[in-house]
Amino acid sequence: MYGWQCLLILDPGVTAGLATGLARYVIAVFPEAAGRERWIALAAVWILSAAPMAGLKPSVRALGLLTGWKVLALLAVPAVAFTVGHGSVAGFEPFFERRPGAPPLGEALAAGLIGVFFSFGGFWEASRLAGEIRVGDRALPRALAAGTAAVTLIYVLTTAAFLYLVPADRARDGAAFARLAGEALFGSSGPALLAAIVVVSAAASGLALLLMAPRVYVAMSRDGLFPAVLAATSPASGAPTRATALLAAIASVFVLSGTFEQILAFFICTALAFVALAAAGLFRIRRREGATTGFRCPGYPLTPGLFIAFLAAVAGLVAAAHPVPVSVAFAVVALGLPVHRVFSSRRRRSRRSPSA
Repeated sequence: MYGWQCLLILDPGVTAGLATGLARYVIAVFPEAAGRERWIALAAVWILSAAPMAGLKPSVRALGLLTGWKVLALLAVPAVAFTVGHGSVAGFEPFFERRPGAPPLGEALAAGLIGVFFSFGGFWEASRLAGEIRVGDRALPRALAAGTAAVTLIYVLTTAAFLYLVPADRARDGAAFARLAGEALFGSSGPALLAAIVVVSAAASGLALLLMAPRVYVAMSRDGLFPAVLAATSPASGAPTRATALLAAIASVFVLSGTFEQILAFFICTALAFVALAAAGLFRIRRREGATTGFRCPGYPLTPGLFIAFLAAVAGLVAAAHPVPVSVAFAVVALGLPVHRVFSSRRRRSRRSPSA
């Protein structure tokens, strides 16, 4: 069911959301392209898909290059803001005040937490490459911990820098906020420079997802739970070209059928539900014999318990603010039940058949 949700909701939703957001900021860099946002987003999906289809090594090189530029650019924002930027510590004062006309508190919290989740939520995707990582049992936990710590630091620094540059009560939407922050950072050329940083950031995230996500479809196909055609890999590069192309195609449908906000609302609750189920699985794993020494969880059982409670609260806020797309998403997930039964019965028959 998780793989079904990844294929039809989560992975194409995140890919389309990143591509749609990227397109918005491309327009800020090239205003003459205004009105072509959907086509820019479609082009971004397929251009970023080309590297994973070429193989693991070129994808990792491209991802490393993009991520390096992204981190340097994001660290440069607070460095410039607090040294030569035109801001003031007074920008932090209205941060905790509710301005007239603000949305209800629950809706506002849902929108804010979606943004936070969108910045941190992709880290579990790295585990999909575990089978292709040398000494993955040691390297992967370190990468997850170091990566999450780095993103937390960058997120806090850039948020503080933006509040220093643009008081919270001056910006009514994301586009206005980016324009004001860019002008305070770099003058008249600032909005375009800041938009370019966002484009690089979104491109790196999109490439990472398109590299890692199809590995789940391939594994499930080999287990007989997805169509066998998705298990095929390129003879030359070993890349899951068919699975990657299918993900790009479904993401393209998302791009053509919804806005950035609608896409986010569509996939976020189902993603949170399955992440909460994965965390709840720790309680069962730890009860198995030998699991307490082979699988560590710092702060257990408090940390997974708090994590699950937090996810449930966020999902509830998002569902209350966007009931229609959330309901449709869970209906799509429910369709996976009969599909799972069909594939499971085929797998059982195949195992019983001597010819198979």
